[in-house]
Amino acid sequence: MTAKVTVVDHPLVQHKLTLLRRREASTAEFRKLLREIGLFLGYEALRDLPLGKIQIETPVCPMEAPVLAGKKLTFISVLRAGDGLLGPMLDLVPSARVGQIGLARNEETLKPEKYFFKVPKDTSARVNVVLDPMLATGNSAVRAVQEIKDAGALDVRFVCLLAAPEGIKTFTEAHPDVPVVTASIDEKLNEKAYIVPGLGDAGDRIFGTKGV
Repeated sequence: MTAKVTVVDHPLVQHKLTLLRRREASTAEFRKLLREIGLFLGYEALRDLPLGKIQIETPVCPMEAPVLAGKKLTFISVLRAGDGLLGPMLDLVPSARVGQIGLARNEETLKPEKYFFKVPKDTSARVNVVLDPMLATGNSAVRAVQEIKDAGALDVRFVCLLAAPEGIKTFTEAHPDVPVVTASIDEKLNEKAYIVPGLGDAGDRIFGTKGV
C-alpha cells in the first residue's frame, strides 16, 4: 500500500505560496498568507468526509440538505510551527477538538525528541489531521503520526505547506496508510536539512523569531 500524496496546485495556492516564500515577506504577511493557503489545504484534506441529510426550510420551500455526518474531527498541531495551520483548520471546522505534540529536533542526529503530548482520548472514533508546515527529513512527521497511532487513532491524515522528496519518501515508507496533502514538493534538502528552495524556518517566520 502506498500513501496518497496530493499537491494542491490551485493557481491561487501557488500564487500565494510564491508571495509567502519571499525573504522580504513580513511576519504579518507570512501569517496571513499561511492562513489563506491553509484553508485550501484543509478543504483538500477533508474532501472525503461523509455527508448525511437533514430537513430544512429555505425562504422558498422545504428541502433535504447535506450536512457532515459520521466521525468527528481532531486537528493535531506539531509544535510550534503546526499552530500556523491550526487557525485555518478551525475556521473550517470550529467544533473540532485540538491536540498538540511537542517534538524538538536534535541538531546533531536530526532525530525528533518528544517533550509534550496531549490529544483527545477518543482518537479511534475521530478523523485525526496532523499539522506541520514543513515535511523536511520526515523524521518528526513519522514520529508524530506514530504517537497518534499509539494513542489509538485509526484514521490519520497529514497536512503540510511544503515537502521535500526525501521527507515524502521517509514518511510514506513509514506510514503508507496516511494520506499527505501539501502545497508543493520542492527540489531537495540542503546540508542543514532545510527544504530547498523552501522558505526558511516556518516556525521562526510565523512567530517572528530569528530565522536561518
